[in-house]
Amino acid sequence: MQVHDTRHRRSKIGGHTIFLREAGPPDAPVLLLPHGYPCSSYQFRRLMPGLADRWRTIAFDWPGFGYSDTPDPAEFDYDFNAYAGVLADVADALHLERYALWLHDYGSQIGLRHAIAHPDRIAGLIIQNGDIYEDVLGPKYDTIKAWWADKSFKRHRPLEEAVSEEGFRKEFIGEVSEEVASRVPPDLWKLHWPLMNTPIRKAVSVLLMEKLEQNIEWFRRYQSYLREHRPPTLIVWGPQDGYMPEQSALAYRRDLPDAELHILDDAGHWLLETHFEEALRPVRDFLSRMLP
Repeated sequence: MQVHDTRHRRSKIGGHTIFLREAGPPDAPVLLLPHGYPCSSYQFRRLMPGLADRWRTIAFDWPGFGYSDTPDPAEFDYDFNAYAGVLADVADALHLERYALWLHDYGSQIGLRHAIAHPDRIAGLIIQNGDIYEDVLGPKYDTIKAWWADKSFKRHRPLEEAVSEEGFRKEFIGEVSEEVASRVPPDLWKLHWPLMNTPIRKAVSVLLMEKLEQNIEWFRRYQSYLREHRPPTLIVWGPQDGYMPEQSALAYRRDLPDAELHILDDAGHWLLETHFEEALRPVRDFLSRMLP
């Protein structure tokens, strides 16, 4: 069996030191992989070599996450617009003109802002548990919504408590069955938490939760982009997700009626950890048609 290595480096991009992972031939069609919360580019460590025989895959850590630097909040806004700017900077620095985007968790919000700004660059979308429909948000949003309605210390405290090693553990395994959870390596929180356990990074994580309120206002813009541009789209979804249940996946069909949809019944938010082979097959098939 041929083994495809992933290459790792840190590079100065857009004024920040960004940690990048790359796999695949440098002249192959490109899949960009912005990550979600509370992880880093580490979440794509299996996917990248799984595609590297035919595609160039690129993942990186956002500022304030993983092995990228942590700018002073006075110099970087730590909001979805600022991160969309980082995504554009990465694409420009690597001289990428057209590519598919993987949209997961926060990465879906950031990636769609990038797509709205650069629609000509987007060859296709792969959506994995990324929500943009307010009426089908899951019950786990209730804690954040309570703070939106009452910005008191009492309502804010649960957001702060979620940014902890135990909070991260619950994000990764708290919503799936015991058998599915057993497939999730504890490295995801045991190794990532020490990287996030600094005053600035913890504050940034809470700040991004707060700014989800502003992000709701963008949902209609995301939906309009999908309706107007109809990018080829694959949806691979784990419905055991308190933030983004199955209805959040089905809602995409409102604006993308031709989207290819795969619901992996007992999977949750981190299906690449627990249902990798089941997800890889439709991803490879989709990319072979969109990025031959």
